[in-house]
Amino acid sequence: MPTPPPPPAHTARQIAESFGTDAERYDRARPAYPEALIQRIVAASPGPDIVDVGCGTGIEARQFLAAGCTVLGVEPDTRMAAFARRTGVDVEVATFESWQAGGRTFDAVIAGQSWHWVDPVAGPAKAAAVLRPGGLLALFAHVYGPPEPIVRALTDALRRVVPDAPFADVRAPAQQLYQQMFAGFADGVRTTGAFAEPEVWGVEWERWYTRDEWLDLLPTTGGLTRLTSGQLAEVLTAVGTAIDAAGGGFTLPFTTQALTARLS
Repeated sequence: MPTPPPPPAHTARQIAESFGTDAERYDRARPAYPEALIQRIVAASPGPDIVDVGCGTGIEARQFLAAGCTVLGVEPDTRMAAFARRTGVDVEVATFESWQAGGRTFDAVIAGQSWHWVDPVAGPAKAAAVLRPGGLLALFAHVYGPPEPIVRALTDALRRVVPDAPFADVRAPAQQLYQQMFAGFADGVRTTGAFAEPEVWGVEWERWYTRDEWLDLLPTTGGLTRLTSGQLAEVLTAVGTAIDAAGGGFTLPFTTQALTARLS
């Protein structure tokens, strides 16, 4: 019998709220966002007051703070929220859909690597409700694909240790998956009737990863956050062996993809 497709991401709350298992590792290993993306969003926003949806440990929130913005994070995981607060980010604990703005309005609503955990209809409607006239919705995420031998090692290891789990095929082209995801974001924004036509754009960059850096990042990704310590160790050993065979590291090209839409 074929494996059923995974549920829509925003309904998979156990995964969505599993990233705080090791918040310190998450903050250390997850890449920040390119400065060109931060500056383009700041320039497009009508003012400095920002809500960061699913702010996590505050990675992008701190970048927007450094750019002169005032940032309020909304984060459902208390562990992630606590970490972000320790780094100077103001955070309220809630899902974005259930969060109570209490009459407050903002110049921009942003979401870095988190909008797929938000209801695709209720999320844009909530953003429209809390934005000031002419306010900006900005959704962004990293798109990347390691070399094929490393991807294959990860896929094969996951199939061994969790054969019945409904993981997406991690060998599918990342660009294709994210194009589909951002098309869904755009459709959700359009359903509100409150925004101008969404614009999808991206910033390209690259980073060299050593074996240890990549193995530090992997446990923070959605397919691995809920593995047992033994399962995780087996997966990391397999991937580490593949990286060793590739020379101990690799250059990873990124596109940080973004969707922006202005409240009409």
